[in-house]
Amino acid sequence: MAFVLIGVLLIVLKVGGFVQFHKDEFWAWALVLSPFPLAVLWWWFSDSTGLTQKKAMQALDAKKAARREQLMEGLGQARPGNKKRR
Repeated sequence: MAFVLIGVLLIVLKVGGFVQFHKDEFWAWALVLSPFPLAVLWWWFSDSTGLTQKKAMQALDAKKAARREQLMEGLGQARPGNKKRR
């Protein structure tokens, strides 16, 4: 996502005429558009290694734990910070 935001920012700077990245137009546009292929490579890497799925599962587990804690607290069976000792 960061690569996409950087790419959009560079396009705005280039089209708005705020910054001249290179004297040659081809290389200027090549520099401006370079974050987009990097974003595609990052998404491919994160999907192929399972990083995206791992983060999604961690978020789901955190939601389940919070929901369970809230339900147990509502039933009066668990209080945060007051664990049962055996």
